[in-house]
Amino acid sequence: MTTQDVPLWAALPATLLLIASGLFAFVGSLGLLRLPNFQARMHGPSMGTTMGTGCLLFASMLVASSLAQRPVFHELLITLFVVMSSPVTAMMLMHAAIYRDKDRLQDQAEAARSSRS
Repeated sequence: MTTQDVPLWAALPATLLLIASGLFAFVGSLGLLRLPNFQARMHGPSMGTTMGTGCLLFASMLVASSLAQRPVFHELLITLFVVMSSPVTAMMLMHAAIYRDKDRLQDQAEAARSSRS
């Protein structure tokens, strides 16, 4: 197995993209910890994973293209899948939380009405 050096024109942007990917993941994790309710908590990690994964895959595509000395687009399929599936999953979780909260709020309203009577 031989090793190849990544050229500087690919290594520098890939390094910056990897750092940005880590920062997006970190900020998304902070949002998960710090935001007050479920609906707000969903936004940070879903955006963090989508943007972080996008930066990571673009860096991978850049390095793989420079090492293969031809364009490599396999990561675009992964990016397309993540960009399409992550927001859909977040929306499904949000709908479930809204449905659950609606039932809980209706039960509280009925209990308050019955206690007044």
